[in-house]
Amino acid sequence: MTAEITRMTDATVAGEIIADIFSRDEITSWLIPPVRDRLPIQRRFFTMQTAHALDHGQIYGVHESGELAGVAVWFTAPFPEIPGQEEAIAAFAGEHAERYGILGQLMDKLHPHEPHHYLAFIALVRGRTGRGLGSLLLEEHHRRLDAQGMPAYLEASSEASRRLYLRHGYVDMPELLRLPGGPVMYPMWRAPSIRGGRPADGHGEDSGPDALE
Repeated sequence: MTAEITRMTDATVAGEIIADIFSRDEITSWLIPPVRDRLPIQRRFFTMQTAHALDHGQIYGVHESGELAGVAVWFTAPFPEIPGQEEAIAAFAGEHAERYGILGQLMDKLHPHEPHHYLAFIALVRGRTGRGLGSLLLEEHHRRLDAQGMPAYLEASSEASRRLYLRHGYVDMPELLRLPGGPVMYPMWRAPSIRGGRPADGHGEDSGPDALE
């Protein structure tokens, strides 16, 4: 496998890749029950988020044999809200905007307040999983965080992705994110590595092949 990590500057391309993958998961199914509406709405949502990340974080792309195979979107926390976000979501999500609001409130409630980098999204193009590309994307930014002594935070959207993050030094936060009548998300924290490559003590307790690999 020939893989290369680069910084991305095209929010639309990154947003479309994330939407294509995330539109099939349980979180999107809860947000947008009608199947036909999921992809077009999520394209608008994720492109808005990735554009914001270009100003307040970093977007990485992993290229395999010269083709873009996946993306990771990081924010440097604390970061400002997207100006006019609620109005924009109401405009493109319509009747589903209320559920976006519920999800956002629950995420904000559990989000740590201390400085950290936030992995908002990571997604691989269909057909590119099982090759270690997700791990490459994680490790690229983790090296930078370790050099700065900076922790990281994310919400795993499935038990499968949670297992991958556990292997990369993340630990479970004390409280799960439970969507009303919907799936569970797993808030996780990664302390920066210390000498010897072992993570320093962080939040929560350590809990011991995923689609993102």
